Amino acid sequence: MHTPPAPIPVALLGATGSVGQRFVQLLEGHPWFRLTRVAASPRSVGRRYADAVRWTRPEPIPAGIADLVLQPADELGPERLVFSGLDASVAGELESLHAGCGALVVTNARNHRMDAGVPLVVPELNGDQLELLERGRGGIIANPNCSTIGLALALAPLQRAFGVRRVMVTTLQALSGAGLDGLTGQVVEDNLIPLIAGEEAKLESEARKILGVLEGGAVREAALAISATCVRVPISDGHTLSVSVELERPVELAELRASWEGFAVPDDVRALPSAPERPVVLLDEPDAPQPRLHRELGNGMTASIGRVRECPLFDWKFVTLSHNTLRGAAGGALLAGELAVVRGYLPERA
Repeated sequence: MHTPPAPIPVALLGATGSVGQRFVQLLEGHPWFRLTRVAASPRSVGRRYADAVRWTRPEPIPAGIADLVLQPADELGPERLVFSGLDASVAGELESLHAGCGALVVTNARNHRMDAGVPLVVPELNGDQLELLERGRGGIIANPNCSTIGLALALAPLQRAFGVRRVMVTTLQALSGAGLDGLTGQVVEDNLIPLIAGEEAKLESEARKILGVLEGGAVREAALAISATCVRVPISDGHTLSVSVELERPVELAELRASWEGFAVPDDVRALPSAPERPVVLLDEPDAPQPRLHRELGNGMTASIGRVRECPLFDWKFVTLSHNTLRGAAGGALLAGELAVVRGYLPERA
């Protein structure tokens, strides 16, 4: 393991947005990373972070970050590790620019997730995808879509133990997933929106890559069919998924529960600063999981599963919940960055 002897300076692209603010919060006091440069859109460049950001977190802006001056997102710095909370409309080219100049970029944007040479990483599940990178040369690591992560964490133990053939999933996604300029209270009050543009295709394709197998320097996607419907609901944080699965063989309820409860996590992942004690928790309450009660489990990094029961169309159905801006965004990206460090993928210099 390559545990850093001193905090690693890191840059943050898209620092003023919703995901960027979560990064700022989580990087404050991080034992391995020290935020030394923040970057944002041209309209914010040259301003103090505290003056430029529309801060929406309940805790105050960290004192060490408030006075940092925002830099252009296309300006290269000395940092070897760059986190990106950029909007997808600008992320692709800017992230490629930093990676091409030798930095390791961990992105939350969708642009590079399905690129053949880019690891799409959930550290407890598929850290071996980091082998797509060339050590010492930088590159891009992608964090999955905020709803995909919860699905992948729930499915991976079943796939390893029994094999999964087909999945039908309906997501109930929180308002924070739409960003700072997303849906207003007037639109969602007493309402839900049965369309999140592009979300269903991402959920279906990304899960197959995450659950795939690394062979011959490429990812062979998992051979499972996924049908998704994505709905925006008036919840502040936490994505809830209703899932039905068809498995490769008949399975008893006790076996199903044991696959989740006994899911093994690699030792180096378990030891990472942002890793939860258990990435998947099975809840026995008949009305669990619920966003308000369970989204913060494992400091927001644990996916909870409940309402496990037989499905008359497939084999089994259940409900899973994960925190979309922690596990599904900034927290998941930090965890992937930590794994890249301990496995020796941090470049010598950007």
